[in-house]
Amino acid sequence: MESSTVARIGRSGFYGTEIRHQYEMPRRISSTVPIRQAPNHLSTAAKRVQTITSELQVAVDAIERVKNGFKNFKSEVYEKEKELISKLSKGQSPKFMVVACADSRVCPTHILNFNLGEAFVIRNVANMVAPYEKSGYPGVGSAVEYAVLHLKVENIMVIGHSCCGGINALMSFPDDGPKQTAFIEDWIKIGQEAKFRVKKLHADLPFDQQVTLCEKEAVNVSLENLLTYPFVREGVLKGTLALQGGYYNFVDGTFDTWSFNDSLTPA
Repeated sequence: MESSTVARIGRSGFYGTEIRHQYEMPRRISSTVPIRQAPNHLSTAAKRVQTITSELQVAVDAIERVKNGFKNFKSEVYEKEKELISKLSKGQSPKFMVVACADSRVCPTHILNFNLGEAFVIRNVANMVAPYEKSGYPGVGSAVEYAVLHLKVENIMVIGHSCCGGINALMSFPDDGPKQTAFIEDWIKIGQEAKFRVKKLHADLPFDQQVTLCEKEAVNVSLENLLTYPFVREGVLKGTLALQGGYYNFVDGTFDTWSFNDSLTPA
């Protein structure tokens, strides 16, 4: 079995990476031995060695990036927030739960400048919240349950964003027919109602504008789905929990927010 590069974080920092590389290089290079023995294939062997070396360098660079990132965090945040860290070691009490997209360009902690312990965050493709169903999507449901019933968050914000690949896929995939993906289509269909609304009301608009509208409407669908969770609905009715929508346009550098009011009445 071919070894892979692994980094571990211990009390004294990172360890294990250098040792693993010592064993990985000979195994990879050994595959070029038969080619190297044939003089007329020296150029092929050289190219293969170059490719392998480049692959290993990428792995090393990735580990260095993580190590340097942690060093910066420790010196610029951790060391300067010792009092806060000490407090957080005894528990957390965030005021916000944020549901955001897993897209690497839209980290809510950076966008909204949340401090440590300020927001309980769940991220997934297209910032979806599935309706309440015990046998459905326990990953999202467990996060909502924990945030509302145990952490007692006061605000849940669902944040959509511009250029969302998940919403683009939702608008692009046919409603019927064979699936083209193993997981993506089943997941993004949580926002199918948003697609139907946009197609019905804005069928005359260009596709890219429909996608933008769906990015925002999908937020509302997730907010509506949150209200199917009994403990969320109860919190909203009591006034101890507020639902909010957000939309981050990273192309224009704007962030829109809106309160979600659904004229709730006790069930």
